[in-house]
Amino acid sequence: MTDAGAVDKTIGDIASRFGRVDMLVTCAGVTRDNLIHRLSIDDWTMVVDTHLTGTFLCARAAQRLMVPARSGRMVFVSSGAARGNPGQANYASAKAGIEGLARTLAIELGRFGICVNAVAPGFVDTEMARAAADRAGLDWSEFTSRIADSTPLGRIAAPDDIAGVVAFLCGDDARFVNGQTISVRGGP
Repeated sequence: MTDAGAVDKTIGDIASRFGRVDMLVTCAGVTRDNLIHRLSIDDWTMVVDTHLTGTFLCARAAQRLMVPARSGRMVFVSSGAARGNPGQANYASAKAGIEGLARTLAIELGRFGICVNAVAPGFVDTEMARAAADRAGLDWSEFTSRIADSTPLGRIAAPDDIAGVVAFLCGDDARFVNGQTISVRGGP
């Protein structure tokens, strides 16, 4: 995600194989959580580069093919943490940057028929979330139970909950949705 040449090659390979690129969804991520006074520059850079720079590189590569086609959809995965989250200055900053990138590219690329949006999930049952709980020494079922209790729908998200919104944004029913961040958190 952080190697411009590798990203360009991957997008080029996809275009060669399928003849075009119709949609781009970015969802690569890592965490290196720590409070600001303990957050190393390496952990800051790893997270920001993977999430934000990686999203930029993928969007830049994909738009080179979408602009001439005058069509395309881009969906960037952000997070509810974009609004701030203790111990996640790097992650929150990267995710907020992704939302700003989506809004900016929606303005720049909209005239070419390209819609760019973001999805901001709340807590999702993923390997990354489970690994974070393990690192913190938290029991997964107790941890998720506390989160579910604070969510109006009374549960945490499954990956399919997020995938459905991404699929909507990539489809024709969302052809006039552009520059938006949709929260998928089970409540306001």
